[in-house]
Amino acid sequence: MSHGKRDRRVLVDHTTLDDAGVFLHGKGEALVQTVDFFTPVVDDPFDYGQIAAANALSDVYAMGAKPLTALAVLCYPDAELPPEALREILRGGESKMREAQVSVLGGHSVRDPELKFGYAVTGVAKRRQLLSNDGARPGDRVLLTKPLGTGILSTALKHGKLEPGLVRRLTRQMATLNRRASEAAVEFGARAATDVTGFGLLGHASQVADASGVTIRLTPSRRWFLPRVLELATAGEIAAGLGKNRDFYSDTIDEGDVPEDLKLALYDPQTSGGLIIFAPRRRAPALRSALTRRHVWVAEIGEVVPRRAKSIELA
Repeated sequence: MSHGKRDRRVLVDHTTLDDAGVFLHGKGEALVQTVDFFTPVVDDPFDYGQIAAANALSDVYAMGAKPLTALAVLCYPDAELPPEALREILRGGESKMREAQVSVLGGHSVRDPELKFGYAVTGVAKRRQLLSNDGARPGDRVLLTKPLGTGILSTALKHGKLEPGLVRRLTRQMATLNRRASEAAVEFGARAATDVTGFGLLGHASQVADASGVTIRLTPSRRWFLPRVLELATAGEIAAGLGKNRDFYSDTIDEGDVPEDLKLALYDPQTSGGLIIFAPRRRAPALRSALTRRHVWVAEIGEVVPRRAKSIELA
């Protein structure tokens, strides 16, 4: 990365660990760019393509932007991946992009020992409507727009420990776009947002706290999780990323006396997780109602307080 003088048109770059880069283009309009790809989290190739697309789009939605175009990124094991599986992955991704009204302009593929798929996505936003991760302020309420636990459930799925109904629910949630949540957040004046992905709820909330210079006080509840998540976490169905998240972020978090199963699951890395939205106290009730009307799962999970010793406090 260049260490020269920063272009004044760059509104958001890597320095705040935000969800996407933002570049001022034209009067009051900004380009939002991101790239995301990963290995399969489900067995069905069509579902995998849909989930990869939803996950890549999520970073643009987290910025309060509208995605416009995408480029596919594919790494595939030539000798092991049947052509029909490859076609289904691409078909699944394109179907989700069509749902989002995003044009796939092309892409790039390379042979690789391990299958990976995703997209580079470009979107646009009005500068004044951008939702960066440095805008949270004391008094803001914190809303979450998808239940947690996809990492734990995906690990259990690999081990054959999920019943078909829960597999369907897991797949459906990961393939759900964050579009409606993003649109509501912008419409009702949210101050900041991020999406919950590989660093888990606590990791991504910690990044917002640090970028905004505040502390986020969360009140953990078992209602925040998908079915069986806490049971499976206790049974050891934990992805490697969970332990890495806890090792990396635990020094910035006051875990309080929260039960161990809850604490574990709060570090769980998510695939295509929901948004964490930070809304002024007076606007939060209307935003919650709007999310509910739009059939978006929502929970109020905490509040923002002035900066204290830790980035996150669990109450």
